[in-house]
Amino acid sequence: MKFINNFTKPASIAIALLFASACNDNLDELPENRSFTGDIDYTVSSDMILPLIGAYSEFQSRGWEEFPLIAVRGDDVNAGGLGDQQDFSETDKFVYNKDYWMYNSVWQNYYGDILVMHSTMEQVELYKQNGGNATLANQYIAEAKTLRGFLLFQLSRVWGDIFITTSSDPSDLLIANVSSKDEIMQHISDQMDEAIPLLPDMNPNQRTDIKGGVTKYTALAIKALANLELKNYPKVAEATSQIIASGKFNLEADFYELFKLDGKLNNENLLEFQYSDFGQGAGSTKSYLFAFFGPENWTPSVTGASSGWGFYEPSLKYIKFMLSRGETVRLETSVLFTNRGIAEIKSDPNFATLPSWISNTTRDGDRINDYARAMFASGKHYLPSNQLTAGRTDYGTNKNFTCIRYAEILLMHAEALTNGAAGTGMTADQAVNAVRSRAGLTPLTGVSNAQVMDEKFAELAMEWGTRYYDMARLGNYSALSYDGRTFTESKIYLPYPQAQVDKLPILGSN
Repeated sequence: MKFINNFTKPASIAIALLFASACNDNLDELPENRSFTGDIDYTVSSDMILPLIGAYSEFQSRGWEEFPLIAVRGDDVNAGGLGDQQDFSETDKFVYNKDYWMYNSVWQNYYGDILVMHSTMEQVELYKQNGGNATLANQYIAEAKTLRGFLLFQLSRVWGDIFITTSSDPSDLLIANVSSKDEIMQHISDQMDEAIPLLPDMNPNQRTDIKGGVTKYTALAIKALANLELKNYPKVAEATSQIIASGKFNLEADFYELFKLDGKLNNENLLEFQYSDFGQGAGSTKSYLFAFFGPENWTPSVTGASSGWGFYEPSLKYIKFMLSRGETVRLETSVLFTNRGIAEIKSDPNFATLPSWISNTTRDGDRINDYARAMFASGKHYLPSNQLTAGRTDYGTNKNFTCIRYAEILLMHAEALTNGAAGTGMTADQAVNAVRSRAGLTPLTGVSNAQVMDEKFAELAMEWGTRYYDMARLGNYSALSYDGRTFTESKIYLPYPQAQVDKLPILGSN
C-alpha cells in the first residue's frame, strides 16, 4: 500500500481534449493530455518507473459516478429513488438521456485515463531507447497495456462500438474510425496476449515494487472477460485454466470480511483499486467516495461515523432469489436491511416468515434506519464503523474497491465448460462447488449452464454490472424486465454522450 502515498504523475503539457461536461465546474475544466516534455532526462533509468506510478495513480483516482453508471442496470440492483440524480434512476429503468452529465463524465474520465496509459507506454519506451533496462521497460509497458485493457473493456460494455486509441494524442480521435464491440473485445484479448509473457508471474499481493500491481494473471482475467463477451468459450477456458492451475489464488474463507478491511490485497483478488488513510486519524487520505452506496440514515456503533447517500439498492428480486436458495452469508454480506425493507419482504406471503438472522442491525452493530430513498443498501460497499481508523468518519474510508476476484474466474471457467469448452485445473462441478462451499451450500453434480448463471447471480451481485452484462450477452431480456421495467435489445447500450457527438461527428453517424 505504500506506493499510493508517493504517486508522481507523468510530466504533462496542457492540451485541450475533445471532452467537456456539464455536471459542475470541475468537470467543465479541460483535462490534460499527460505526455512527455523536453525537460525530462530519459537517460536517468532509475526514473523509468515514475510514469508507471503515475499511471496507477490515474487508474485508481476514480470518480464516484463511474461505477454506479456502469453497474446499475441489472436485476440485482436498483438506483435509489428521490434526490437530484433523476436521470440515474431513469437509466436503471432503461430510459436514457444522452445529455445526462454522468454519461459524459464516464466517457471523458475513462478515455482520459486511456490516453494516460498510452503516454506511460511512450515515456517508458523513451527510457528504454536511452539505456533503460529493457526487461523492466517491457514489463512496465505491459502493465500500462493491461490497465488500458480494463478501461477499454468497461467502456465497450457500456457503449458497444467505440474508439481504439493508438497514442496519447487526443487529436487522433478526430480521424479515428469507430470499432465494433466485437473488434474491441478481440483487440483487448490480443493486447493481453502481448502483455501476459512480460508480466510478473505472481499474485498481485506478492509484488514488492508496486504492491497490488497487475500481474500476468490480471491480464489473463481481462482476456477471459473479453472473450466471454465474444462467446469464445474455448479462449475463456484457456485463460481461466491457467489462473486456476497457477495455485496462486484461493477463495477467502470469510465471505463477509472479504469486502471489509481483510479484503485488501486478499489472495482472492486479481485487480483492485487501492486506497488508504495511512493508519492516521487525520491528514492525507487516498479514498473512494463510498458514500454513494451507503444508507442515508443509520445509527453506527461508533458515534460520529457518517452515513451515505442511499443511491444504490439491492433489488427485492435479488433478495427473494437468495432467500429461496437458503443463502445466509452471501445475502448478509450483500444486503443491508432496513425495517421498512424487511416489512416489504414479509408482505409477500411466500416470505412472510424470515430467518431470525435477518435484521436491520449488522453483525458489527451498525443499525440501518429507515430512509425514504431506498429499503436496502449495498453491503458489498459497506465498511463497518468499527473498522474505520479512529478519527476518520467518512463512510467507507480506507476500504479498497474490488475489480476482479478469483470467484469470478471460477464461475467463468464453469460457464465456458458448460458451453462445450475444454479446460484444465478444475471441472465445472469443482469450480461451482468451491464457490458454493464457502457460501455454506450443498454441492451440485452434473452442473448445468443455467445453474452456473444462477451461481454468478448469487455470488457477483452489485459488482461491476456482471449480472446485467451476462443477461444482455445471453439475450435473456425477460430477466431484466422486472418490477415494471421493460428491456429490449435496443436498450443494451447507452447512447453516446451528446457532448461527444458534438465534438466527434462520426459518433452521430454510427
